[in-house]
Amino acid sequence: MEIGISMFGDLHFNENTQTFQEPAQRLNEILEEIKLADEVGLDVFGIGEHHRADYAVSSPEMLLMAAAAITKNIKLTSAVTVLSSSDPVKVYQNFAMLDQVSNGRAEITVGRGSFIESFPLFGYDLNDYDQLFAEKLDLFLNLNKAKGQSPVNWRGRFRAPLINQTVYPKLERSIDTWIAVGGTPESVIRAARLGLPLIIAIIGGNPVHFRPLFELYKREYIAAGHDIAKMQLATHSHGLIGNNGQALSDAYFPVYAAQAYRVGKDRGWSKMTKPQFEAGRSKDGAYFIGEPNEVIDKILYHQETFSLTRFLMHSDMGAPDHATQMKSIELLGTVVAPAVKKALGK
Repeated sequence: MEIGISMFGDLHFNENTQTFQEPAQRLNEILEEIKLADEVGLDVFGIGEHHRADYAVSSPEMLLMAAAAITKNIKLTSAVTVLSSSDPVKVYQNFAMLDQVSNGRAEITVGRGSFIESFPLFGYDLNDYDQLFAEKLDLFLNLNKAKGQSPVNWRGRFRAPLINQTVYPKLERSIDTWIAVGGTPESVIRAARLGLPLIIAIIGGNPVHFRPLFELYKREYIAAGHDIAKMQLATHSHGLIGNNGQALSDAYFPVYAAQAYRVGKDRGWSKMTKPQFEAGRSKDGAYFIGEPNEVIDKILYHQETFSLTRFLMHSDMGAPDHATQMKSIELLGTVVAPAVKKALGK
């Protein structure tokens, strides 16, 4: 089982000055955090794409390219690339270059986009939300299969066709491509039928309620004739680790709740309460926030429940301070991940 970190590049909000942290500061902090994640032996680092004032990262592959130069072993992926509002040709080229610079450590995680700011920014109609993703995923997979080794012929509705075009750079392998979903059965079925690895974001409620989606994926994956031995399943959940779980929770709640409200108020979400936050930390909650042993037990519980091959802890929701995140990454890599892998090895 692979264990790693994912982030969105949240910017800390100063309540006194009513201003966000400078993006340049946060970007350099993230690079330090990725470097540490590599040094402590974590398997994967993922960074998301956003186009809002409260996030630092609008181009995951740019940050991952910088990370490739200061890391040695950790896999580098987007989390996610909003493929629906991107040009698949350029996305493929960018990640192919990342793969070359990182000596084969590049991955990509694509999704339809739960944040929709990129659609008007890049000139796409939200009425085409589903069709855009389906078409652009098809083009990306064709490019990824060709690997720059052979010409691609492709036609679609939303961009000009490719006619006998070879897209460079040339790779020796296809880039591992994950599909990220939030809970839509149609997206799960698409991933399964294509035989692509699936990652489900579980960021609220009782995680057990997501079990039908995992079972649906497994049924459709097998029905499509894919090799069950190659099936890959992952979850992404908010988490943070400290030596004192309750003290960590008390300090983290205000920034977590504030960011949740900034993101959710346009979607009709109410403000989070501390009891709701604490419920999320329980065994039946979605958060991995607490002491190492609490997080170890919860990862093992989710692995048993969903047959996971990968777990990503999303560690920067609300932008806890840099020192807190560094300590969390250290504990995840040196205490939690080894214990989980030892337990699964038995």
